[in-house]
Amino acid sequence: MRGGGHRRNVIEMHDLFAKSEAENLERVSAAAPLATRMRPRTLEEFVGQEHILGPGKLLRRAIEADRLPSLIISGPPGSGKTTLAHVVAEMTHSEFIRLSGVESNVAEMRKVVAAAANRLRTSGRKTIVFIDEIHHFNKAQQDILLPDVESGNLRLIGATTYNPYFYVNSALVSRSLVFRLEPLTVEQLELLIDRALADAERGLGKYNVKMDADARRHLAKLSDGDARKCLNALEVGVLTTPPMAGATYSGRDARKRVPPTAAAPILHFTLQVAEESIQSKAVVYDKKGDAHYDTISAFIKSMRASDEKGAIYWLAKMLHAGEDFRFIARRIVIFASEDVGLADPQALPLAIATQHAVEFVGMPEARIPLAHATAYMCRAKKSREAYESLAAASEEIESEHTAPVPEYLKNKHFPVNPED
Repeated sequence: MRGGGHRRNVIEMHDLFAKSEAENLERVSAAAPLATRMRPRTLEEFVGQEHILGPGKLLRRAIEADRLPSLIISGPPGSGKTTLAHVVAEMTHSEFIRLSGVESNVAEMRKVVAAAANRLRTSGRKTIVFIDEIHHFNKAQQDILLPDVESGNLRLIGATTYNPYFYVNSALVSRSLVFRLEPLTVEQLELLIDRALADAERGLGKYNVKMDADARRHLAKLSDGDARKCLNALEVGVLTTPPMAGATYSGRDARKRVPPTAAAPILHFTLQVAEESIQSKAVVYDKKGDAHYDTISAFIKSMRASDEKGAIYWLAKMLHAGEDFRFIARRIVIFASEDVGLADPQALPLAIATQHAVEFVGMPEARIPLAHATAYMCRAKKSREAYESLAAASEEIESEHTAPVPEYLKNKHFPVNPED
């Protein structure tokens, strides 16, 4: 009995701590970044991801019917992974517990799991355990969740920027629905900007902001599909730009927004303000994940299509993101033989020379011979004849009986017949 009472006390204290933390977050919400304050509260407010959250889609139906199993959500930063977890908890009236894949330890996880089981048993209320950056959990940490995910004591929502099939325990993946979120489009980010400027309670509606269309487009475009980056840049611009002296809002705006106080001084958000707010563009690129493979694929396909401008663009993106220049050189060598091949026999020697050159000069100068080789491969004629012949022969060897070497092709350095 004493052990059971102690366990209940621990669980009650954990729930009390979670409640206190939630109240504290509510008190400081006004000081939170704009992206946090403007976080959607319902599916209707959620912007983007129509491929999984549109009317009639599986995930939306499961959320609305409260028949959602555990989830693994992957996607780039700022695409709405955390927001979706909050919306699911709100719509299903579940207790929401957030853990960090970087900071949380085994002891904390055991307390959360025990509290979830007790909550379901005593009050019937479900618990959603949201684990941000779940790929940072090792196998032992992920295995702790398995029994309670299996029994339904808790619903897991794991978020990761990596491919979950490579970085999340296969047992957890098999017990979860797996969805990928896509970067938001420029138009969707512009919609979020307008909402933030119009919302006086959670957004920037109390400021009399007149935002130029080119400034709005610049913020949305350079945010690379990241809603958090876009809204935080908007907030920086608004809070650091002084209002125009003597000017008041006239009601004429590209989006016809009505400000809270028509007589308030105008804060003119120009393209120059947008450029200062967003600063330099951060390339979304992880050297071990999907972006790595997608970008090198785009690079190779552009060379294959003789699209020199496109190939140089993808090369520049990889170099800007810190891709290993040796890896790029190796891919050019392979391309020279596989895709250019017999159509231009000089392509392979040039690619080999490029590989030696980049090793010799290093970065940043290595980008110059890489660009030289890339342009050459784009302009060269293409022939996959040798590659395809090898592929056909390999398939024949694998699928059919291996043919013996004919007599006239054999090594004849010794006589076959003693009399010969």
